Order: sequence, then C-alpha cells, then structure tokens
Amino acid sequence: MTGPAITVLGGGVGGGRFLIGMRAALRAAYPDGAGGSTARLRAVVNTGDDMWLAGLRITPDLDSIMYALAGVNDAERGWGRQGETERVSAELQAWGVGWPWFTLGDLDLGAHISRSAWLREGVPLSEVVRRLTARWPIGAELIPATDDEVETHVVLDDGSELHFQEWWTRHRARLHVQRFVQRGLDTAVPSPGALAALAEADLIVFAPSNPVVSIGTTLALPGMRAALDAASAPIVGVSPIIGGAVVRGMADECLTVIGVATSAAAVARHYGARRSGGLLDGWLVDETDAADAVGLEADGIPTRAIPLWMRDEALSAVIAREALALGGIA
Repeated sequence: MTGPAITVLGGGVGGGRFLIGMRAALRAAYPDGAGGSTARLRAVVNTGDDMWLAGLRITPDLDSIMYALAGVNDAERGWGRQGETERVSAELQAWGVGWPWFTLGDLDLGAHISRSAWLREGVPLSEVVRRLTARWPIGAELIPATDDEVETHVVLDDGSELHFQEWWTRHRARLHVQRFVQRGLDTAVPSPGALAALAEADLIVFAPSNPVVSIGTTLALPGMRAALDAASAPIVGVSPIIGGAVVRGMADECLTVIGVATSAAAVARHYGARRSGGLLDGWLVDETDAADAVGLEADGIPTRAIPLWMRDEALSAVIAREALALGGIA
C-alpha cells in the first residue's frame, strides 16, 4: 500500500527531532519491506539563518536537520557533527578571519566548502541540498524554502543592524530588538520543490520550531502563504511552547519582539484558524497546556493535548502519530 505524502515546515533542533519521529512513525505505519516507508516525507526548511562567512555559504538549519536525520549530529551541542575537531577554525581565528564566536567544525567545513563550490558554479541551492543529503539514507527529502539568498537581520534600538546569527549566537538574544527584517525577501520566491511539496501533500505539519524566525521567515516568502492557502491538505501544528516556556533556544525573545506571548495558545492564535483566514486545521499542545484547548476550539482550532517532550525517537514518533491522526491520516 502506498503511503501518504507528508510535508513538514520547520528548522533547527526542533525540526530535526520531529522529522526523526515522523520518519519512524511512517516506517511503522507504511513499511516498504526494506526498512523504509512507502510514504513520502518532505521537509521545507528555513533558510533565513543562512549567511556568507569566511567566503563560505553556511546553512545552519538545513545542515542541522541533515545531520540529525543521518545520525551524525552532535546531540549534546545541538549543532554540528559528532566527533568534531576545530583545527581549521583555530587557524581562521589566528588570521582574524570569520567570527571567533561562531565556530565551524572541520567535518562541518566539508559541507560548507562543497556547497559554496557548487553555488559558485551556478548550481541552485535545492540541487546542492540534494547532492549533500544523497550521502546518507536520511529517509526524507530536504527542500530549502527558497533558492534565493534571504537573510534574517535584527534592528536594534539605536537603529543599527546585526545578522540574526550574531544576535542569537554571540549575544544570546540579550540585545533589545525593534524588529526583524529579511534582506532579499522582496525579490525572492519559494523554491520549486517547496511549492510542489505543499501542493502534493496529504498533510502539512508545522514542526515545533521557532514561530518567528523559522516558520515565520518561511511563511514570509512571497507566494508561500498563497501556496498554503491553496493546498488541499489539512495543516496541523505542534507547539514549540510547553507550560509557558520554550523547549529549546530563545524563541521567547523572538515572540516578544513581535508582540506574541510565550504560550502554546498565543502561538496557535498567531498562526490563526484556517477556517477564519489563518493557517491551522489542528494544534497539538502539551498536557500541561490542556486547559488551553477549550478556548482554542472555540476559536476554530481543533486542539489535542499530549506529552510533547521529544527526548528520544520513540517519544517523537508518538507525537508524529498524533499529528497524523489529527490531520486525518490513519
């Protein structure tokens, strides 16, 4: 039996962990007899964190998810490869090249150098990602949200501007931000693969990723929201907020910038009910936020409360199965 087509939007650690769970859930429900699945799993991944550094194109979310699905990620740090060394970064720092607070591992540099070489040859980012991910049997198709260069920056109170990565990694999101801006957004378009993944999906899922700079940047691409509105598939989201706190990272700081409270209900209302012109046909919250379900249901967002901590593949798979069920996938 051929399985469904599932498209996940997300980025970062939360996106990677959720995709590991969804891959496991689909393999169990729709086995192909060879350890894989007859279902089609595609991930439209945020590219707003991307940047040029030391002459190399860095794609943090795409790489983190690729490494996680390949099983070669550094799970403790949450980024980079297992068993990394940093000899090249030490040399770059000695020469005063790059950002000393943004370390690139030697294994990781292999991906960055390959990517940059192909991009300079004129290869689109989507094809570059296909070439990189072909190295491992990751069980999913990773698709950049756009092949164009769209980079998220932050505007500080004094009007100065930093790349998002500098604010996030160097300053740990402590500098007060007026607003986020996406440089290059006006002339960008969604990648062809992203549009196809939305149009052909039987279910679209918002992973528990940063609603502002992962999901939000993807949604801001001209044409992306229209593609979601036109999609025949239901759209289900998984809350990145549990009990009024972020699961990982500093998404609360990002939510504050756009005036959204750090709560599962507030993020759901930020996305909005699809029947009322928003995006969601369903929303998963943690059991600690079960009381929010009544109000969200009244707002037109069917909500289910389950344990949402993705501590391992098995727990992530349970969440994925609940997302499938909420979206009408048996």
